[in-house]
Amino acid sequence: MAIDAFAPDTAAAAPRVALSEPRVVRLVLIAVALGFLVLFLVVPLVVVFSEALAGGVATYLASLTEPDALAAIRLTLLTAAIAVPLNLVFGVAAAWCIARFEFVGKSVLTTLIDLPFSVSPVISGLVYVLLFGLHGWLGPWLQAHDVKIIFAVPGIVLATIFVTFPFVARELIPLMQEQGSEEEEAAIVLGASGWQTFRRVTLPKIKWGLLYGVLLCNARAMGEFGAVSVVSGHIRGETNTMPLHVEILYNEYNMVAAFAVASLLALLALVTLVAKALLEWRYADELAATRRH
Repeated sequence: MAIDAFAPDTAAAAPRVALSEPRVVRLVLIAVALGFLVLFLVVPLVVVFSEALAGGVATYLASLTEPDALAAIRLTLLTAAIAVPLNLVFGVAAAWCIARFEFVGKSVLTTLIDLPFSVSPVISGLVYVLLFGLHGWLGPWLQAHDVKIIFAVPGIVLATIFVTFPFVARELIPLMQEQGSEEEEAAIVLGASGWQTFRRVTLPKIKWGLLYGVLLCNARAMGEFGAVSVVSGHIRGETNTMPLHVEILYNEYNMVAAFAVASLLALLALVTLVAKALLEWRYADELAATRRH
């Protein structure tokens, strides 16, 4: 009986003992984490922006407004504007299927969604060249019908979609699995249509995960290099995205212009992170409630 009486106090004290670390250990861990952040994040960003502004603000702006740079910026934004909405539709559909239904090949579909994480982007670009290139499987037919995919915008969009399509789905699948389907089933029993159930029940519960997936997908789409490099042909002013334009300028030893375009890419990435942080801060209570359910 005495043992039982003291058991709760012992169990309650155990977590506190396990979680308490010496002050020196905590300081060392914090210092290591901050050191990594400074060394691998802050310092590179400072270098990029300092090199971009090394020639002055006028030179910086001229590097961003010259015709080839503007063409690269427009193509990057166009590619992201096409790839991200398509990945959003695919991600929601795939997450809905995997989280809500049991079917043959479910594990295969889940594995295929993760494929771009394990395959080199360069390999994925080569696959599209083998499919749609002049000497590829569909190349002769495409040439006969005057359809250009490789070394053109469609090929860049396809390669970008391939490397970015896991982001939305992978953000939503665990969220939807954790939330369960009881509320959707109740809505259907009460007479709601499939679209009404999705719009009024499912979407409000997954909107934050969906937004995070879109932000990550957009950041990757604008910064993709490997797959796009293979299928673009590096046609200056036509098929060069911003990362490819940075490479060309760097190879030409035009460092100021290269870092200027690179700084714009870094700025877009920072804007994405700031937007994510602001949303988390502004809707912290709603996010916590979503995670609890």
